[in-house]
Amino acid sequence: MPSVAVHGPNDVRIDQIETPVPGPDDIVVRVAACGICGTDLGYARAGGLPVGGTGAPVPLGHEFSGTIEAIGSKVSGLNPGQRVVVDPTTPSNYIGSGGAGAFAPLILVRDISSQPMVYPIPDTLDFETAALVEPLSVALHGVYRSGAEPGEKAVVFGAGPIGLGVITMLRYKGITDIIAVDRSNGRLARARALGARVTLNPDDGDIWNMIGAEHGTSELYGMKVVDTDQFIEVSGAPPVIPAVLANARFHAHLTVIAVHHQDVPVNFAMVLAKEMRITTAMAYPTEFAEVVDILARGAIDTTALVSHRFDFRDFTEAFATAADTEHAAKVLVTFGEAA
Repeated sequence: MPSVAVHGPNDVRIDQIETPVPGPDDIVVRVAACGICGTDLGYARAGGLPVGGTGAPVPLGHEFSGTIEAIGSKVSGLNPGQRVVVDPTTPSNYIGSGGAGAFAPLILVRDISSQPMVYPIPDTLDFETAALVEPLSVALHGVYRSGAEPGEKAVVFGAGPIGLGVITMLRYKGITDIIAVDRSNGRLARARALGARVTLNPDDGDIWNMIGAEHGTSELYGMKVVDTDQFIEVSGAPPVIPAVLANARFHAHLTVIAVHHQDVPVNFAMVLAKEMRITTAMAYPTEFAEVVDILARGAIDTTALVSHRFDFRDFTEAFATAADTEHAAKVLVTFGEAA
């Protein structure tokens, strides 16, 4: 069967691999929809895994939904034909990050009794929306790590798919005064649709004057600071963190979700003087099931998160589109079964 893998820097191919067969503790899922993640694009640029790679091709795809095709002899509680999403981060799988990849018609999910990883979804939840569970879990974990509360003022730097998810989840948790910052006006339009009160493009002027005009300003140690409570960094742009530290108020909170691929200078004297909190957020240790429930209940509207849909036959075009940050948000690849 076909399967997408990275063979080297900017060398992404559709290989032919053996069709998976489940072992006693495994299942095989027929993939219906799979999102293209920024991590996939990063692996392609790097030529594989940035840490711990073996040099072998790296199969891509981890944000997926589908139907159980086959189950192993020791599997209980799941049945062929059941609609599911899968947590790709379990050590026995590392789907799309060193293990099997979900940009393929079928995927083997190993050792499912070792920990929770397979989550049934109701018939009322379409496969395309279900494929958003994984990135929205990243976003919800970031919101939880921030500790943001209703009534606080938040700025989200970066309105890519995860940043848009953060805005969605901030609104879900009752935070309404949200500023989104991005250089793509298309992505900023999506941020407004998902609940950002204000959207700002740094190319339009001094971003900190614009934030101050919306959230207010005050003086600290003779410096003008903005009165934002929560800064959430999802852009990965090197200048953002130093600028936040320089312009934040006393007791402001910075949460870093973005992967920064180069060293970022941190003025800890400034952090100390302001008694700031700096928090990081990675993956979703406890949020996957909650997001399944949120989507199943229709508690959030994800329409604006998805910018493009492609059939797997057009994967090369889909991947190139996802790399176009000016025009793309979440790009979904479907396999003819997404409802």
